[in-house]
Amino acid sequence: MTETSELPPAVADVYETVMARDPHEPEFQQAVHEVLGSITPVLEAHPQFVDGGVLERVVEPERQILFRVPWVDDAGRLQVNRGFRVQFSSVLGPYKGGLRFHPSVNLSIIKFLGFEQIFKNALTGQGIGGAKGGSDFDPHARSDGEIMRFCQSFMNELYRHLGEHTDVPAGDIGVGAREIGYLFGQYRKVTNRHESGMFTGKSVQWGGAEVRTEATGYGAVFFAQEMLGVHDDMLDEKRVAVSGSGNVAIYAIDKARQLGATAVTASDSTGYILDEDGIDVELLRQIKEVERGRIGEYARRRPTARFIEGRRPWEVPVDVAIPSATQNELDEQDAAALIANGVRVVVEGANMPSTPEAVDAFRAAGVLFGPGKAANAGGVATSALEMSQNASRQRWNFEDSERKLRSIMRDVHHAAFAAAERYGSPGDYVVGANCAGFERVAHAMLAQGVI
Repeated sequence: MTETSELPPAVADVYETVMARDPHEPEFQQAVHEVLGSITPVLEAHPQFVDGGVLERVVEPERQILFRVPWVDDAGRLQVNRGFRVQFSSVLGPYKGGLRFHPSVNLSIIKFLGFEQIFKNALTGQGIGGAKGGSDFDPHARSDGEIMRFCQSFMNELYRHLGEHTDVPAGDIGVGAREIGYLFGQYRKVTNRHESGMFTGKSVQWGGAEVRTEATGYGAVFFAQEMLGVHDDMLDEKRVAVSGSGNVAIYAIDKARQLGATAVTASDSTGYILDEDGIDVELLRQIKEVERGRIGEYARRRPTARFIEGRRPWEVPVDVAIPSATQNELDEQDAAALIANGVRVVVEGANMPSTPEAVDAFRAAGVLFGPGKAANAGGVATSALEMSQNASRQRWNFEDSERKLRSIMRDVHHAAFAAAERYGSPGDYVVGANCAGFERVAHAMLAQGVI
């Protein structure tokens, strides 16, 4: 973990408090350090934020919920997992953030994701707060019945903390349309309310929004397009490396292709595939979303592709990189390889997929770097659109929804770009995104008193 001495004095004491209170939460400490390390210009311009204790409050969640989730597997054995929901900040609106089901989930990861969500959601300008949740349950290789029973047990506890004006979850890693359906169904059962606006990422057949499935991947590519546009460049004919093979990765690949680029990689925990002709999105979706298979199967069915076992795609020469798998998947060595091969743009499709050392390397090399809290805001932005549609009982078609998403990502880019200029770091989207998001949250916190 980065030393406190590297932080400006105005925030060092706050970070020391975080380390003392949460000594075994490295991911959360990393996320806090990344934000605190870049907002000094905001604090200098607005000393009332320091005097009003905004920093001390914003790093402490409003509420942390930890609970057990007992369920019975297909063999009749009792299983017990942990459930989490960290409601970090509701100062701009109801808590909003996804649920993640993965064996790696712990309180540190949920807190880092929730903390990031505060500023990501603020950047969208849509009046939503920040939260995150999930469980160490692994849905991989579980039957539909097992997943349903787990989701029902999970919601039997969490429902009391949710609501369309309180906390609105969505999906994340391990939580797709199937899981959302089971979770929403149990919420409806135990509350006796069809409160469709309390969960986003629903199927379009029963209250979901068009483009929500595609939104995070599409949004990351739109953000890359905006970054290139500032330099009179475009995505057309660019080579793109994407990591992951889930929802974000699939639709980042899809939108890159639509905009004239060629995405040549995808990956999972076993390795990555390289397809010089461009990833076949339909084949990838069939293997990963329908068959729930491993990425190597793609190479067995696609003559132009090869599978590189146990390695990551950042060694492939590309113009644009979109890490879309999980946190800290791209390290300093990976960054060095990308830089040596001439990468022009890196946009984070996942949450904090680049280590601090990798981010520093990209910034030092002049690579256009879009941090996740800005670049992958498309998912939560479209979730807010889904909430609006549910509240007004309206439906927008795919084209209208995608047009709104593109407009929101343009606004997010402008907010980060303009804040970087305003606070003396032109072109630095890390500084810009952190300063713009924090500024919006801090003003609201002061206005609403000590709560």
